[in-house]
Amino acid sequence: MQKYRKRNTTAFTVMSYFTFFAGVFLFSIGLYNTGSLELHEKGYYIAVMILVAVGAILTQKVTRDNAEDNEMMAEQERRHNISNQD
Repeated sequence: MQKYRKRNTTAFTVMSYFTFFAGVFLFSIGLYNTGSLELHEKGYYIAVMILVAVGAILTQKVTRDNAEDNEMMAEQERRHNISNQD
């Protein structure tokens, strides 16, 4: 029987959450410091919005994959326990 392993490493999971929260934090700083927006400030907001979007996508993917992996590993463990009892 093939042992199932998780698709995402801990480092990738941490990176996805960090990217999302860093984007939200930086965007909040930008909103706090708003006044009249110059061209370079508009570029900053666009870059941070892209960072938040990528972070949100990564976080959603990692969360979904980890939940599916946990279900599959639990099922595999259950089957393993049943086969050892017979």
